[in-house]
Amino acid sequence: MKYVICTLGCKVNTYESGVMSDILENANYKKASNNEEADVVIINTCSVTNNADVKSKKLIRQMIRKHKNAYIIVTGCLSQVKADEIAAIEGVDLVIGNKNKTKILDYLKEKEKRIDVYDISDTTFEPMKLNNFNKTRAFVKIQDGCNNFCSYCIIPYTRGNVRSKLKEDVLSEVENLIKNGHQEIVLTGIHTGNYNDFKNNYDFASLLEDLVKIKGLKRLRISSIEMNEINDRVLKTIKENGILVDHMHIPLQSGTDKILKLMNRKYNLKDFEEKINSIRKIRPNISITTDVIVGFPNETDEDFNKTKEFIKKIKFSKLHVFPYSKRTGTKAALMENQIDEEVKKQRVRELLQLSKQLESEYANKFVLKENYFLPEIYKDGYLIGHTGNYLLIKAKGNERDLHILRKIKITSFDGSYCKADILN
Repeated sequence: MKYVICTLGCKVNTYESGVMSDILENANYKKASNNEEADVVIINTCSVTNNADVKSKKLIRQMIRKHKNAYIIVTGCLSQVKADEIAAIEGVDLVIGNKNKTKILDYLKEKEKRIDVYDISDTTFEPMKLNNFNKTRAFVKIQDGCNNFCSYCIIPYTRGNVRSKLKEDVLSEVENLIKNGHQEIVLTGIHTGNYNDFKNNYDFASLLEDLVKIKGLKRLRISSIEMNEINDRVLKTIKENGILVDHMHIPLQSGTDKILKLMNRKYNLKDFEEKINSIRKIRPNISITTDVIVGFPNETDEDFNKTKEFIKKIKFSKLHVFPYSKRTGTKAALMENQIDEEVKKQRVRELLQLSKQLESEYANKFVLKENYFLPEIYKDGYLIGHTGNYLLIKAKGNERDLHILRKIKITSFDGSYCKADILN
């Protein structure tokens, strides 16, 4: 039996698609090639924005046309909040949400045409374990759900309440991945820093303290963390352990307290700046990337310019920029003074241009300096991969050097890659 899994959205979705793939492979299903028609097609959808909804529906229809005789399963965030709408698409056989993805074989034994979406507003963590992501970087999902209810965000409704993987399950999964040759572990979740195994009175700081002790782990990366989750214990582990990489992704969302309050974010700019300064005090060369939403309701030109100035002041190394997307069911969708779409587009363009400038400034600080990178791809005589501080490296090398940490000297930055020479 042949299968295809299509994934949209975040790293958590990517992880969960990998888990489903593992389950199918262990049951003797084989991944279909691009020109093969599959027997089973799984579309793991996203619903973080209106555009994500559109992309998900488009992909569903494409897969139905391409795999005319396949059993079509749609799962993920769009299924969770719009199950009836997805089930009404001709050709869709099964709709499941963000629960029971690990029971994919049970669904395939029945092969019924139905909706099986559960209320996840108060549920437990679904045990998942990924045996082999790739030989370089492995994502480990430690947490699911969000209780923040930012006024613009649908995720608490698509992913449910905050819940976490048991500490012993996290540690054993990481140990297994390292034994299988992985050099880097990326901790991921919907609200990663809110990890808490209440059964063992064990929080995110405790987890970091134990993970850095695991023999053979070369790098530990946090996919994203909120500013107010970086407490003194987390900072202490960052200070004392080089295994935690020189890169953190800390969402800002807006550079004005007025908009942050309207967004229902749990911090102000003064606290944010102080936390960044405390991180840079112990890691002066760290790369700090961020998310910014532009065009939020009531964001004036003055507010936007203040955001730009705050971004410059903090000196992020890269921005992920999103135009505000109205989501039905959120408080922001009901706010007055919605921003014109053309204004949003212009503000996105300005911040993307600023991001390129900041990225160049950060990367050029490391030109003619030594570093280490982990080759992930070999192409046309070049090894391509990332340093711990997430510089994208391109260096001449051999395929046998893939997945092995290599010392390099960065020679230049061309706007996309840091060119480098391998020293060992």
